[in-house]
Amino acid sequence: MLAPTAFNLIPMQLEPHAPASQRILSLDAYRGLIMLLLAGSDCFSGLNFPDHPFYNAIAFQFEHHPWGAISFYDLIMPAFLLMVGVAMSFSIGCRLSEGAKKSSLLIGLLRRALILLLLSQLITSTQLRRVDLQLHNILAHIAIISVLCFFLMQPPPRVQGIIAILLLALHSALYLLFPGADGAFQPVTNFGAVVDRFLMGHNYSSTYAVNLNILSEVPNVLAGIWLGELLRSQFTFRRKLLLMLTGAAASTLLGLVISPVVPVNKWLWTASYALIMIGCTVLGFVFFYVLDSGLGLKRPFHFLTIIGMNSLLVYCMGEMLGTKLRHLIALGTGWATSLGELLPILQATLAFALIYLVAWWLDRKKIYLRA
Repeated sequence: MLAPTAFNLIPMQLEPHAPASQRILSLDAYRGLIMLLLAGSDCFSGLNFPDHPFYNAIAFQFEHHPWGAISFYDLIMPAFLLMVGVAMSFSIGCRLSEGAKKSSLLIGLLRRALILLLLSQLITSTQLRRVDLQLHNILAHIAIISVLCFFLMQPPPRVQGIIAILLLALHSALYLLFPGADGAFQPVTNFGAVVDRFLMGHNYSSTYAVNLNILSEVPNVLAGIWLGELLRSQFTFRRKLLLMLTGAAASTLLGLVISPVVPVNKWLWTASYALIMIGCTVLGFVFFYVLDSGLGLKRPFHFLTIIGMNSLLVYCMGEMLGTKLRHLIALGTGWATSLGELLPILQATLAFALIYLVAWWLDRKKIYLRA
C-alpha cells in the first residue's frame, strides 16, 4: 500500500467541502512566487560575469541543469503543474459538486486548452523568430494534461492514485525495456528521443525534453487536484497541514527509493523526478499556507498576489519580452556605464519592474486575464 499512500493524500470524498466561493490567499501568493521566479529568470537570462563567481553561482540556479541533476529552476514547472491541479479542483471540482453538467465544463476546458495551445505556438515562434509548431512549451503541456485530468477527476481518489502510479510505472518501463545505445536515460538515444524522431523527424533543437514527458507529468497535476480537494474540505487546519506534510514526505521518499533504478532527470521527467517534485512543491505551498491560514499573515502576500492573479499575462510577457525589454532599456541607459558589470543587472531589474508594473496596474483596475 506504499504507492497509493504517496499520492492519495486523503479520501476527500468522505468529507464535505467548504463553500465554493472561499478563496485561499496562499494559493495566489504561491502562484505569484512561481511567476516572479519565472519572469525574473527570463529578464536576467544570458547574463554572465566571469569576475563575479557569487552572482554566477546564483544565476546557475535559475537555469535548467544541463543533464541529470536538478537546479532550483527545475522546481518551477512542477510547481506550475501543481497549481494547475489546484485550480482545476477549485473551478471544475466546485462546479461539479454544485451539479454542473460535465459536458458544458468539458467544452469550456477544451476552449481554454485551444487558447493555451495557440499562445504556446505564438511564444515559441516569437522566441525562434520563425513559425515553429511544437509541444515543447509549458502552456501546451497544461492544455493537454488538463483535458486528460478532467477525465481522471471522475473516479474516486484511490483509483486516481493507482492510475498515477501506473502512468509512472509505464513511463519508466518504456525507457528501461527499450534502452538506447548509451543507456536507458541518456540524451539523444533514449526511448523518448527516438520516438520523437520517428514521429516528428527531429528532436527539439534547444532542449533534451521529449513529448513523452506529458505522460509522467500527469501525476504532478493530479497531486494538485488532491491538494485542492484537501483545501476545500472542512478538515481543521492542523489536520490539513499534517496530511500535506505526510503526503509530501511519502512522495519524496518513494522518489528517492526508486532513483537508483530510475534516476532523477528533469529533461525526461522521470518517475523519481516527478515524485520528488510533488513533495518539494507541496512543501513550498505549505510555507505559504502556514503563514496565511496558520499565522493569519495577509498583507505581506500582496506583492506576490498581484502577479499570481495575472499569472498568464506575466508568463507571456516574461517569455516574449523579458530579454527584449532588457535590450531596449540598454539603449537608454548608456549614461550609466560607470556601473560597469552591474549595469546589465540594473537593466534586467528594470525590465522585470516594467512587467510587474503592468500587473500592478491591471490589479488596481481589477482586470485579470484568463484563458
